[in-house]
Amino acid sequence: MLVTLETDKKNTVMEELLKSKSRAFLKLGELVEGAVLQKRGTNLFLDLGDRGMGIVFGREFQNAKDIIKKLKIGDLISVKVVDLENENGLVEFSIKEAGSDVLWKEAAALKESQDALELKVTDSNKGGLVIEWKGVKGFLPASQLSSAHYPKVEGGDKEKISEELKKLIGQTLSLIVLDVSPKEEKLIFSEKGIISEDVKKIVEKYKVGDVIEGEITGVVEFGVFIKLEEGLEGLAHISELDWALVENPASIFKAGEIKKAKIIAIDGDKVSLSIKALLPDPWIVGKDKHKKGDIVEGKILRINKFGALILLDSGIYGLSHISEFETERKMRDSVKVGENYLFQIAVFQPEQKKLSLSFLGKDGQPKKSSEEEKK
Repeated sequence: MLVTLETDKKNTVMEELLKSKSRAFLKLGELVEGAVLQKRGTNLFLDLGDRGMGIVFGREFQNAKDIIKKLKIGDLISVKVVDLENENGLVEFSIKEAGSDVLWKEAAALKESQDALELKVTDSNKGGLVIEWKGVKGFLPASQLSSAHYPKVEGGDKEKISEELKKLIGQTLSLIVLDVSPKEEKLIFSEKGIISEDVKKIVEKYKVGDVIEGEITGVVEFGVFIKLEEGLEGLAHISELDWALVENPASIFKAGEIKKAKIIAIDGDKVSLSIKALLPDPWIVGKDKHKKGDIVEGKILRINKFGALILLDSGIYGLSHISEFETERKMRDSVKVGENYLFQIAVFQPEQKKLSLSFLGKDGQPKKSSEEEKK
């Protein structure tokens, strides 16, 4: 009985001491550092010096019990102010929230500094790789992989991409923090922009304007990868593959082929290539071949709400506007993708790469309007 009274007396003294200490300098949500005064039951008492005293208890104590059991009297620990005056009149702290805040601040600093991190791939999905950093799960999108690790799957088959990504599980990659969002607990990584000294030396051999010849190592939906030499690949974007419109690179190029390309940009270890830069520009070649008013045959490449995209045999392409057909439905009834029709050149400005065509149909006669058909 005497022991119980003595303990209650000590507890009362501690709580009164906590209440009496000034808390004027504390703010809700603030991160502070406190020294361990006492551990009792599910209560941890902390002293912040002239900034007051407070307690970690209840749910906050349980959330951090693995940390608390390792603490000794006098140890310093970072905490977050979650209540300036709880129901017992005490300042309440959270260790878990403080740790989380410190972690996300560190992540934000890493995003700012762009320091490289050596991190292991723990899992994968169809969109990319799962990366763990200090207990936080982050994501490395496939689009942010270096060319050496990017899954070069023809046709962009998602299942095959997923299989290729699985092969990277367990590997350690050099990454930078690309994006941080503490509220959404989102951490995005990138492998791009990190250049080893060996790769730097290889890249230094090349300059914009150089013509290279190399093996196509991968054909993807947005272009083709070409090996310049061991340890360095370049990408020829779909827009740089041919002067004609390319919708599917795999229909023109195959992995293993040897191709020449021109270097059009170098950014770190990212080498941008152009295959079409080494091909004759059809707008220049056809400059004197066509003129306004000419009747030409053209192939329908694509149909959309703006009109039909037409390819001429000279390699240039232009638009036959939707107004030539009155409505999209009539246009789709009149022409089919892949078939040839006759057109008249309405506008031809090769310097601006501009070509507009009037639809004449299969027989070379203009399509009659609805009003003309009624007469």
